[in-house]
Amino acid sequence: MEEQAAEITNLFSQKGWLLPIVIILAIMLLFHFLISRFHKRISPKLEKTHLIWDSAFLNALARPLKVIIWILGLTFSLQVLAFHFDQVSFGKVFTPIRNFAIVVLILWFTLRFIKNIEEDYSKGRRKKKRFDQTTLRAICQVSRIAAVLIATLVYLQTQNINISAILAFGGAGGLIVGLAAKDLLANFFGGLMIYLDRPFSVGDWIRSPDREIEGTVEHIGWRLTRIRAFDKRPIYVPNGIFSNISVVNPSRMTNRQIKTHVGIRYEDAPKMNKIVTEVEEMIRNHPEIDTEKFMMVRFNEFGPSSLKFLIYCFTKTTAWADYMLYQQDVFLKTIEIIERNGAKCAFPTTTLHVPDGIHVKS
Repeated sequence: MEEQAAEITNLFSQKGWLLPIVIILAIMLLFHFLISRFHKRISPKLEKTHLIWDSAFLNALARPLKVIIWILGLTFSLQVLAFHFDQVSFGKVFTPIRNFAIVVLILWFTLRFIKNIEEDYSKGRRKKKRFDQTTLRAICQVSRIAAVLIATLVYLQTQNINISAILAFGGAGGLIVGLAAKDLLANFFGGLMIYLDRPFSVGDWIRSPDREIEGTVEHIGWRLTRIRAFDKRPIYVPNGIFSNISVVNPSRMTNRQIKTHVGIRYEDAPKMNKIVTEVEEMIRNHPEIDTEKFMMVRFNEFGPSSLKFLIYCFTKTTAWADYMLYQQDVFLKTIEIIERNGAKCAFPTTTLHVPDGIHVKS
């Protein structure tokens, strides 16, 4: 045992570069082990809390932190070897590599953190209600772009590159690119306005009276919005178009409207007042009609072959299938009231007046 210890001591004395490398590798392994153990113990506890930021931060940090420890350890070890063997120029190569790796790993951590926050809020974890998807996506997209730009500028600064000159060139170049890519920028800012103004969100049913656009919004990108038509065809709309058209968002309606005209025969005119009164009473007592909204049943038109009255009211539901069911119920009950009063629904008829002097042969 003593001989083995002596051999190890002799090895380190002969190869002075070996001891620092062993120490560096040992520190790397120790930190890697401590980070893994800490993350394994703390992460389940943070998942049980009502806070999102702490667990998102820890989960985003664990892997980049391990990688950065290994990169630092390996680059320092290689520098020790390079300087020991008088390869100074080779050893200096690792400093910019290390700086680049640190910036990339910090960016990686930031993007992972943004992703974790987005997933937690979108799925409503540890929250009673989910965050608005359109706003959440916009904030996260802008945060990612800002993180990449800041990381790029920081790395350029570490390389002693004049950022002011780049920004000045970027201003002039941006003007040229803006003129060349006018439509692309219009779509980009159109998407930005959708995120800010929120005329619709993912999952909304929208339509435009100005264009043949109608369906459910599936995705809002920076350039295109994907809409699924009711016949399941995808519609890809450049975001710039939404700045120039009207958009109707039926998904945000509070009620659905029932509006129809019902006609009875002219000979049933004496019964009109009672029929209208009973139909209005039926609507006011209907459990699925919103009585807080404006409603009306009135005789309002002399038709070519019928006397017409208007039924105007709103259902409580906005679901299309339920709305059709309740509207059907209102119509059927209206027919019952008409027949109960001895009247009949009118249909188009023509009355022919024959002069007395004309005889019709059978």
